[in-house]
Amino acid sequence: MASETDQHAATQRPATRAHAVQVETRARVEFKDITGLVQKLVGDSGVQNGLCHLFVPHTTAGILINENDDPALQKDLDNFLKGLAPHDGDYHHNDGNCDAHLKAAVIGCSKTLLVEGGRLVLGRWQGVYFCEFDGPRRRDLRIKIVAD
Repeated sequence: MASETDQHAATQRPATRAHAVQVETRARVEFKDITGLVQKLVGDSGVQNGLCHLFVPHTTAGILINENDDPALQKDLDNFLKGLAPHDGDYHHNDGNCDAHLKAAVIGCSKTLLVEGGRLVLGRWQGVYFCEFDGPRRRDLRIKIVAD
């Protein structure tokens, strides 16, 4: 016969899981597919239904949800962002990386994804990308998985 404590523990939801992950980038601009990494953390968390929050605590990097089937899209994204904020633009912020700040501002530093059945809810062709705009660097990525 299970004790009252055992029964309570068995019915508790998994605790919120928080992770600090380091992401290594190898180029000045890189769109690094981290879908598998995030999915593994969600799976290991034990959370069946809830939310997965992603946050990049850097001003020249971001998080993007987009197609992960055709790698040519990454080049198109890079070209699109170069058109919006060229590296050699006439900027007031003259540390040599103003374009990286502007690109990160457009992409954003956080995303929230649904978790259902212990898996990220993503469309058929969607993936999660860590976007580097001022690399190569070792970057931090914060991931918080919260049960409903």
